Amino acid sequence: MSSLLDLPPYGQRNEKQFLAEINGLTRHHYAGCPEYRNIFPKLRDAENVRDIPFIHAGVFKDLALKTYSNEIVHQRTLTSSATSSGISSRIALDSLSSLLQSRSVVSILSNFIGASKRPLLVLDSALALRQRGQVSAALAAALSLQPLASRVAFLLKESHNIASMNWELLAEVIPDEDEVIIYGFTSILWLAWSEADFPPAIVHALRNRRIRFVHSGGWKKLEQIKVDEEKFKTALLKTAGPGSTVTDYYGLVEQVGIVYPLCEYGFRHVPVWADVLVRDPYTLEALESKTGLLQLLNVLAHGAPYHSVLTEDMGITIPGACPCGREGKKFRLEGRLPKAEIRGCANV
Repeated sequence: MSSLLDLPPYGQRNEKQFLAEINGLTRHHYAGCPEYRNIFPKLRDAENVRDIPFIHAGVFKDLALKTYSNEIVHQRTLTSSATSSGISSRIALDSLSSLLQSRSVVSILSNFIGASKRPLLVLDSALALRQRGQVSAALAAALSLQPLASRVAFLLKESHNIASMNWELLAEVIPDEDEVIIYGFTSILWLAWSEADFPPAIVHALRNRRIRFVHSGGWKKLEQIKVDEEKFKTALLKTAGPGSTVTDYYGLVEQVGIVYPLCEYGFRHVPVWADVLVRDPYTLEALESKTGLLQLLNVLAHGAPYHSVLTEDMGITIPGACPCGREGKKFRLEGRLPKAEIRGCANV
């Protein structure tokens, strides 16, 4: 296991240690994944993080990559929502990586919403848990918050159908708690909170409780109806009590366990067990302080070679300290590569 996970998520990383761990993971996948070995037949240790080989995120739609070793026990498969192509990315989940990824998400999100245990209310249906052998990206994102939950309740009787909101369940949970976490896919959370006809008793209960709204993905749908971040936050917070917050995080199924919440100054911060590089879309040369394709790296991926992934998301790394006080690298998302597929799990 990576000793980097024993550190606070945001600080000055030991670059030598990170490079050693990411090189070790690359060798591990080279030895245990035949497809990875075919892609990089003459692999050797990188002398710099920017030289670590990467796989394009689209490869995970075409190949079911798995790395085999004595310590790896593969479990279920994580699938993206395949918004427009109809083809999902498939990420093989294993017990070791899942343990590390759970620790990662808890450490990162605790830094933004606190570490105390509160009820977690999920805008999805419990029926989604019954799928055998696979789990959707949206459900995985919700369940990643489970270590911060004193209980988990699913608010929809039917997935993606806000008309199936279980008001009785919400009325049962809210009055007994000072604070709750509410997670939803961005577009679902917007529809549920901006268009729902809240019963008066629920409105009163919400306005007297601290709500930690957490959401991810789905911004493209809201852009089409002219909903920006400020309008989104205003709609949610007007139903909540003092001290309530809205946390938007960016993440990919191809980088499960690593999330990048948006800080109050509009930046996303990189934990010490991950890295974000920016590459020129045409030459793939590494860029500094210029907009390009994001390459995401992490030291948590043991069961499949998703430790270094080139995305279709555009971004820019921002030098200097952040006013929010979080140390380490930070970046800003700039949208999607023109004509890139709209992907439901991570579009911005």
